Amino acid sequence: MPIFDALADPTRRRIIELLAERERSVGEIVDCFEITQPAISRHLRVLRGAGVVSFVGDGQRRVYRFEPSALEALDDWAERRRRACSRRLDALEAHLEQRSSGKRRRR
Repeated sequence: MPIFDALADPTRRRIIELLAERERSVGEIVDCFEITQPAISRHLRVLRGAGVVSFVGDGQRRVYRFEPSALEALDDWAERRRRACSRRLDALEAHLEQRSSGKRRRR
């Protein structure tokens, strides 16, 4: 899932946090970091590719915004993992209870 690639980098996570606060131009984003504008642009390209951010052109400037709907895929994935783990833990609990009650009867 491209969302994992996008979220893997701490700079990209910080960009998402900034854009979750409000829309920002590339220059405003660059001002929040100690890296170059081309580096920020590369991070924004990854985030756009994952659908986490979008932009609108305003003349020569691009104004970026956070797209929270992109995180729905992440939420769906996490929920499926939680359900799978829960089923496994329930099965383990049932197995351990069965073993425990079987040992009590043999004594």
